Amino acid sequence: MPRLRQVPRDQVSDDLTLRMYSLLFGDRDPVAEPGTATGTPGDWWTVFALVPAVMKHAVEGFALYRSRSLDPVLRELGQTRAGWARGSQFVYSQHCKSMRALGVDDERIEAVARWTTAECFSPLERAVLAFTDAMVLQGGRVHDADFAVLQAHLSDEEILELTYITAMYEMHATISRALRLEYDDRDDPIVEVAAPEGEAARDIGADISGEG
Repeated sequence: MPRLRQVPRDQVSDDLTLRMYSLLFGDRDPVAEPGTATGTPGDWWTVFALVPAVMKHAVEGFALYRSRSLDPVLRELGQTRAGWARGSQFVYSQHCKSMRALGVDDERIEAVARWTTAECFSPLERAVLAFTDAMVLQGGRVHDADFAVLQAHLSDEEILELTYITAMYEMHATISRALRLEYDDRDDPIVEVAAPEGEAARDIGADISGEG
């Protein structure tokens, strides 16, 4: 379950939120009867409904990139890689589907996760993926050589759109993980594995070095 309270339909007074509920869930109360057409629970929407201004800002952000000049495949490469790099099962999974809807084949979709050794991307696509990693994993520390490839193929306007959209989806990936929304409602896999009885406290390094 999400870490924050969800808003049932009968508690929504905001017009935009009601429109989004109807668009995604029909006449159902998405808290009592969760589920969207893409198979997600839909709790991203029911949690964002807590603050109508946040819902409005998010929806306007989604609408922004649909009318942009940037090639949608490049846009989705950035979004999908941002989801993978940030470790968001939700953002990664949803944008794999978006890439497929744009006609990208499964080989290239699968290769987004391992793009540095994949041979199925063009130089521009590789530059987009490198740019995404630099934003998500290196805090915006982009190498000049990678940026030069973007500039050789894209206008300044397109690069700004790519930057803004990719950063927006890193934000959504981070929020989704922090609040355990949608497919990011899962326990952290990095936990201590219990040792056999009587071995709970042991200096393995000392054992190996002969100092134990």
